[in-house]
Amino acid sequence: MLARGVRGSPTLDAPMTLLPSTREGPVALVAPEQAPVLARPFYAAGPPGPLVASLAQVPELLEVAMPFVGGVLGPSALDVRTKEIVVLRVAALLECCYCVGSHTPIALDSGLSHAEVGALRGELSIDEGFADPLDRALVAFVEEVAAGRGPVDVGPRDLVRRALGEPTLVEITMVASATAMLARYCTTLELPTAAATLVRLEHEGFAAR
Repeated sequence: MLARGVRGSPTLDAPMTLLPSTREGPVALVAPEQAPVLARPFYAAGPPGPLVASLAQVPELLEVAMPFVGGVLGPSALDVRTKEIVVLRVAALLECCYCVGSHTPIALDSGLSHAEVGALRGELSIDEGFADPLDRALVAFVEEVAAGRGPVDVGPRDLVRRALGEPTLVEITMVASATAMLARYCTTLELPTAAATLVRLEHEGFAAR
């Protein structure tokens, strides 16, 4: 599910076939033949996913947004398993159907078990899904970032900082914050889940949302 955007930047936007001016939500998803000039590099590898196709409505924003998304959510010093714990938990807390659906297969491919993924999706308790105290603290910290108001609980934050270091704490915080922003964007514009993702979810025994 990890696709490549312009200049090889990784994105987390599952590709889907677009008909001209495909409209499943409040805004049309821009088809390749209708893409503005500034957006065309993002279509070079074939039809993009709904995130790119919706942002192509404002190509100046697309040019800025996708490299940022790729930089935060793509390959980095933070291991993929940890990153997917953060992303999937934030997506589930904010009830982003597109994000939860898209990241469930990515989380499984990152090495998370079905029980761990189910817990992050809210279908099991975190204690049922995770035995490692550090994983539980990470989830608790992510919940503070994504769903809290005002200052965060310093307990989980400081445990993560001591165990993983300050640079990792900074990256986890940015991943959680960026995911929260994207979740609200995708939910507000009702971005559709790609058909291939729906097939994978059914195969893995997870319901689409």
